[in-house]
Amino acid sequence: MFPFVEKMRKETTMANSMAKLFFLLVTVFTSIFPAATSTSAGFEQGFLQCFQAILGNNTTSEVTFSKSSSSYEPLLNSSIRNARFLSSSVPKPNVIVTPQSLFHIQVALLCSKKNNLEVRVRSGGHDYEGLSYVSHVPFLIIDLVNLRSIEINMDEESAWVQSGATVGELYYAIAQKSKVHGFPAGSCSTMGVGGHFSGGGFGTIFRKYGLASDNVIDAQIIDVNGKILNRTLMGEDLFWAIRGGGGSSFGVITAWKIKLVHVPSTVTVFDVSRSLDQGATDLFHKWQTVAPKLPAELFLHNVVGVSNSASQGGKTVVVYFTGLYLGTAENLLPLMQNNFSELGLQHNNFSQMTWIQSVLHFAGYSIDESLEVLLRRNQTSSSFKAKSDYVKEPIPLVGLEGLWNMLLSENSPLLIFTPYGGKMSEISESETPFPHRKGNLYGIQYSVNLVSNEEAPKHLDWMRRLYEYMTPYVSKLPRQSYLNYRDLDLGVNQGKLNYENAKSWGLKYFKNNFEKLTQVKARVDPGNFFRDEQSIPPL
Repeated sequence: MFPFVEKMRKETTMANSMAKLFFLLVTVFTSIFPAATSTSAGFEQGFLQCFQAILGNNTTSEVTFSKSSSSYEPLLNSSIRNARFLSSSVPKPNVIVTPQSLFHIQVALLCSKKNNLEVRVRSGGHDYEGLSYVSHVPFLIIDLVNLRSIEINMDEESAWVQSGATVGELYYAIAQKSKVHGFPAGSCSTMGVGGHFSGGGFGTIFRKYGLASDNVIDAQIIDVNGKILNRTLMGEDLFWAIRGGGGSSFGVITAWKIKLVHVPSTVTVFDVSRSLDQGATDLFHKWQTVAPKLPAELFLHNVVGVSNSASQGGKTVVVYFTGLYLGTAENLLPLMQNNFSELGLQHNNFSQMTWIQSVLHFAGYSIDESLEVLLRRNQTSSSFKAKSDYVKEPIPLVGLEGLWNMLLSENSPLLIFTPYGGKMSEISESETPFPHRKGNLYGIQYSVNLVSNEEAPKHLDWMRRLYEYMTPYVSKLPRQSYLNYRDLDLGVNQGKLNYENAKSWGLKYFKNNFEKLTQVKARVDPGNFFRDEQSIPPL
């Protein structure tokens, strides 16, 4: 048995045995310690007393950080990936817990209940609305940064990945074992696998292999009662829910077992850009019908932005066409010429490389850099707002021209258009909570730089006007959105949670799967302990 797997098995057995003492401990602590007072210091003191009584002074000082700690602010900021949440006006956690074992998580859950602290779980900190580290009520963060072991089993072609690991760390670990294996997750190497997998997770090879969550074959979760469950123990409904329904509504997911996929020894990448005066509008219009129908081995997305243009006397829209082909340039060239000759690609537009080098490329690194760059966890980020959409019918030329005019009115817009089709059209929309499958031509991510707190309102207003402009051209009834591109404009939980109120955002993320998610929630967390502004309510 692999060392990590054996360690996980032993730790699970020990931690579950300890969990049986929880109800007794709750009774003891209730009699020893008074309820936390409704002040920040009171919540913090009550939690630390509870934690220390169970684990002792040394462990408490090693894994808990209050606002008085010199490590508190650097730790909090280390995984904030949207700079608008770095502001001093943003609510901060009363305590940050960095567990080194599953038992530390169990104790944190117990003590947070005792002291009426809401729990937020942070893996990589990429939640677009900061829900893994921001709350407007007293709360603590369980930061999984210390739980990021990765154990590759090449005999099974699988891996156990703890939720604190990043996507980059996973790719690096796979590359150390094999040059012909990969995994269909995202391009941003600092994303934590915990949130990424639980929300779906797509990347450059998802048209061939599906989402990251489609390739999860087991998981480990700590539920509201402190019990550690694997797939067998949690049951198929909960296992279904955490693969695309967002794990933070159901418990603390601590590890995932994934199946690795085969990649060829040589892949081919290309990047070409076209501005409006180079025919970008017609090319984009053609792309809408071509990209979703290409062979699953070819991923051809585009990124649209605004650039200065001397020829047009100001700014222009630029469309960047970027492709990854799981094969050689020799085979790619006729494929592109037969399907999208208008793009004018020639052999010199292609770069052949290994799959792991393509990971570097799409993460923004040189393919000649050391793979160790994938292990970097902390990167500076801008202040931004994002939204998402799905498109089922090609946007007409007049619609594109209006879209370009919208982009030209903003300083730094960025739109990413991701083609679907391939494997994504073969998987039922109810197979997992992620419903955006057959019938979608492509997904859109809209993003705008907010620049500063002072300038943010005008950029937010522009983003919302852009979203309104796109209404006639995107999915309807419901207008669909992607959970991992979190958007609180869609609606938030307020007051007493109920299914009808939550449908405002739930149906957009999950379509008809939302009702089943609320049923699972009612079974595993009927008291709604794990909650946030867009958590699944119990039905």
